[in-house]
Amino acid sequence: MITADRLNSVKEYYFSTKLREVRGLIAQGRPIINMGIGSPDLAPSPQVLETLRDSIIETGAHQYQSYQGLPKLREAIADFYHQKFDVNVDPNTDILPLMGSKEGIMHISMAFLNNGDKALIPNPGYPTYAAVTSLVGAVPIQYNLSEKNGWFPDLDELATKDLSKVKLMWVSYPHMPTGATATVEQLKMLVDFAKKNQILLVNDNPYSFVLSSNPTSILSIDGAKECTLELNSLSKTFNMAGWRVGMVLGNAEHINAVLKVKSNMDSGMFYGIQKGAIAALQSGPEWFEALDTVYTKRRELMFRLVDKLGCSYDENAVGMFVWSKLPAGSPPSEQFIDEILYSRDIFIAPGTIFGSNGEGYIRFSLCVKEEKIKEAIQRF
Repeated sequence: MITADRLNSVKEYYFSTKLREVRGLIAQGRPIINMGIGSPDLAPSPQVLETLRDSIIETGAHQYQSYQGLPKLREAIADFYHQKFDVNVDPNTDILPLMGSKEGIMHISMAFLNNGDKALIPNPGYPTYAAVTSLVGAVPIQYNLSEKNGWFPDLDELATKDLSKVKLMWVSYPHMPTGATATVEQLKMLVDFAKKNQILLVNDNPYSFVLSSNPTSILSIDGAKECTLELNSLSKTFNMAGWRVGMVLGNAEHINAVLKVKSNMDSGMFYGIQKGAIAALQSGPEWFEALDTVYTKRRELMFRLVDKLGCSYDENAVGMFVWSKLPAGSPPSEQFIDEILYSRDIFIAPGTIFGSNGEGYIRFSLCVKEEKIKEAIQRF
């Protein structure tokens, strides 16, 4: 059987292949410490787990669910956005729950990109943006981000390019993988750029509440809903990565376009998961404070490990990673992390998996228990 031509446009996801290698080393008895993946190792709140448990015996819990999710889930998302971001959205028209925000990247691309259209992709950035763009037959156009410019695009330079076929622009603030944030003024610049060039701007925003003192949504910018969608997720904020609960928010026209795709690809998420998501979104301030306490302690230890390697980093970056610049004279990123993997049994993500501008950088995940970070420090 000959596979579809679209598969020639992408490679298997880096972590999919690399983790097979890592698992092989573990199978050989190697004491690998995995600092490469941002998969929260903490549990959701007891309230969330109790809600899930109690919900499975409710009438209709095991039937197909609405493509648009439970009304109470959409209301909880709307309330959350109002309380945390001062953003007002209509739960009936402006919100679509997703089975993880990653599926939203595919749904949005299928809804708005024709064959041959172009999408602006951050370099460095989440690899899925480019992969999905290629899978739907569009053309990924990378735009440069640099440490010198605070990992924010040079919009004046972008404006000099031929943008006539650009339909989408992917951004991610707080930025993955660097942890850089964007000011309100910068978010306004992005919205103005999208409006001027008739581009649909999509902000991928799952890291707002990890070590961030000022959570921000691009939808808080006046007029943003005219040209902007925002993806968000419960994976990082509420330790629910395996639950696959995400959402996309925007104006009714854009949300309906995404719904057309989604409703032909899946049904609504499991009832119990939706009920647990509602409970998570209603968490009080103590949840966020406790989460930051854990990650702050881990980050302080991780800084010590990064210092051992002679790398530099931004202490003010947010999110669950430490993005680090290799010292002068180091080998390329992938060689650097492989040497550590095989000599110290520690897996760290190379910056190159996020784009060519990630060369010279490595990324440490904070989804590692304190004792394991201390052990890693001792290995040096």
